[in-house]
Amino acid sequence: MILISVTVTNSNGWLGNFEKKLRIAELFCDKSQSSSNIYYCRVTFVLVNDSMLEPKELKEIKSEIAKLGDKVKIIQNMFWEEKAPDLDSHIPSEFAEIYRLASQSGMNKEHLDAIMRMTLEHMPFKMRENSSTIKRYFQTILRKMVPVRLEALPSIGNKKVIMLVGPTGVGKTTSVAKLAARYSFLMQKKYKVGLIVLDTYRIGAVEQLMQYARMMKLAIETVVDPSDFASALDSLKYCDYILIDTMGSSPYDRNKIEKIYECLDGNDTKYNIDVVLVMPSSIKYEDLKATYENFSSLNVDTLMFTKLDETRGFGNIFSLAYEIKKPISYFSVGQEVPEDLVCATSDFLVECLLNGFNRSKA
Repeated sequence: MILISVTVTNSNGWLGNFEKKLRIAELFCDKSQSSSNIYYCRVTFVLVNDSMLEPKELKEIKSEIAKLGDKVKIIQNMFWEEKAPDLDSHIPSEFAEIYRLASQSGMNKEHLDAIMRMTLEHMPFKMRENSSTIKRYFQTILRKMVPVRLEALPSIGNKKVIMLVGPTGVGKTTSVAKLAARYSFLMQKKYKVGLIVLDTYRIGAVEQLMQYARMMKLAIETVVDPSDFASALDSLKYCDYILIDTMGSSPYDRNKIEKIYECLDGNDTKYNIDVVLVMPSSIKYEDLKATYENFSSLNVDTLMFTKLDETRGFGNIFSLAYEIKKPISYFSVGQEVPEDLVCATSDFLVECLLNGFNRSKA
């Protein structure tokens, strides 16, 4: 608990005079002797008249106020020693604000502590003056740790074949439609796109994708048996992109995952298939990791995260990519086709992690 008392001293005139400015006199913080969780803080201000101050003095006062704001923020957030007791070495309290933001985002604590140690080790001492410079440096460190795969376009004679896999209800079918619309209409070149549906277990999913295919005038093939998969690929050989929608399943339903594996294993065509694991951003890190482990038998190439507009914490995404070292390729930030699809960048994820999702920056 933080108890803050504020004392205002009027050095010249009535308190209601709006021409007065604040001069910082004192910031005092003391830990209570009676409780290890209570801190008493006293902030004293002295009011002085504008006309008494030179421009240089006003600038100095603004600087003092800014410094005080940083100190109060640090005190209110936490004391590092209490919030991170298992760190081997002492971490300056100036890092408390950035630690709080990253911790509340859902980042795995082990990952966060390791990154904070690295930040402290490499950060120039002069940059530790306030929370803003610390936050900018921490953002730089995080960006370097987020593996992303930039969107690669098909070269002449080489098509891109992309298979989306993942649990039921994460938005694979809608994501296939977004990708199809992107490649067909939104790129500088209008590519030929074909679709393959493996999800014949859910009639609704097949109908949904067929409706998208009709709207965009795309060829579509359905595969019931894994042995038909290679011929479906060959039938779309004139396309630049082939997008494959797969049956959703529980991460623990080995039978359905095995069906997908049979399709991949039986691919005797010349086409390499990029396997994209689609997961919702709204589940905790441990569940994301368990989902990845159960789909890893499919030799996942990249990750795609959906439902970014339905969560406030993004540290779980960062921690998974950091732990398994798999690049992120796309983010889905809503239901609109094709607008709500974002090509992954480390800048975007770190911005979400520390400042929250902002649709205007997507």
